[in-house]
Amino acid sequence: FIIDTGDSNLRDAALQDETNKLIKYFLASLTVPEDDLWVNLSPYEKDRIIPDGFGTTEMGRDLLAQDYLLKQITSSLLYPDSDLGKKFWAKVYQKAKEKYGTIDIPVNTFNKVWVVPDKAKIYKHNNSAFVVNAHLRVMLEEDYVALQKNTHPRGGSTPGVDQLSTQIIRDLIIPELEKEVNEGKNFAQLRQVYNSLILATWFKRNLKENILSKVYVGQ
Repeated sequence: FIIDTGDSNLRDAALQDETNKLIKYFLASLTVPEDDLWVNLSPYEKDRIIPDGFGTTEMGRDLLAQDYLLKQITSSLLYPDSDLGKKFWAKVYQKAKEKYGTIDIPVNTFNKVWVVPDKAKIYKHNNSAFVVNAHLRVMLEEDYVALQKNTHPRGGSTPGVDQLSTQIIRDLIIPELEKEVNEGKNFAQLRQVYNSLILATWFKRNLKENILSKVYVGQ
């Protein structure tokens, strides 16, 4: 394993610990069945948080922590006193005023956000494979479901003002979240998991005859 030291300035034992963690991510990605590589901290799905086997891995537990952080940051971006929150609520009330003639209406701001793999590029040289490009996509759940079913998103779970707030979340909040997920310090761990997952996926697809694949992949 060739590890990019990044800008953390880790040395000696600390760097070795971090390296071991990345190797564990790779092995978990290799051995956990692909359909079980997900986490979900939705308050409406308390019986669907993480698959049992995946929950015993360091990768699964770290992803749950990142999902919790994702929800905190999403809420903070909608907070009326933040810069982006002020823009969000100003647009919601402007659209509501234009459409309904009043701003005194309830607005549903619960929109489930998904982080999913977008694209990745692997460079192969001799006996080594390197992740040279990787991007994660952030989207609303209804857009993700529509993408999976090859349909168009409904633009909101209920008609009326909820559609307005959902569309404004798409326009304002989602791009900021996607930038933070792919570039910010808060989600460095998520990107480490993603890089390990990319390498494991490449390994599974290209080295099917390898003894490691035959004995461990998906097991």
